[in-house]
Amino acid sequence: MRDHVPATPTVMLRSGAGTLDVRGPGLPYVRLVRAPGTEPGPHIPIGTRDPALLTLTVDGRPARVSPAKGRLSRRSYRVDARVGDARYRLVPCGDEESRLLRDGRRLGELESSGDGRVTADWDEDARPTAQDVAVGTALAAAFGTGAQPLWETTLDAVTELIP
Repeated sequence: MRDHVPATPTVMLRSGAGTLDVRGPGLPYVRLVRAPGTEPGPHIPIGTRDPALLTLTVDGRPARVSPAKGRLSRRSYRVDARVGDARYRLVPCGDEESRLLRDGRRLGELESSGDGRVTADWDEDARPTAQDVAVGTALAAAFGTGAQPLWETTLDAVTELIP
């Protein structure tokens, strides 16, 4: 990692409990919680994409998270978050990677298969802040990254119908 990128975060994902914590030296503490008593959905590390069932805080301050429904297109798997004046978007850009943007500006690509581990490749000129790193890591860990392209999803559905 280059010296302008803050420390690597520690991620604690407890899918069954519906909690995700991201912290590290010099990073704001990020917590994402699924509503108590809700059953976790399959294939989503935090257990839901319903924004009404999710609470996001950054250093104890409320923030907003709005995951899209996750249907057919890659874009339908995007996750938006608002932290103070910053607007974040994590959107799939490949089968395994998602691009992180802050206020429309590309910061880098993140990868997470849903096991709580996140790898990041920060753009050379992006200079992500500690908040960018912590929030991006939390979004990637909570919702996973990447998605198949629409044509591949459609082809898979069609081949399932053929005997």
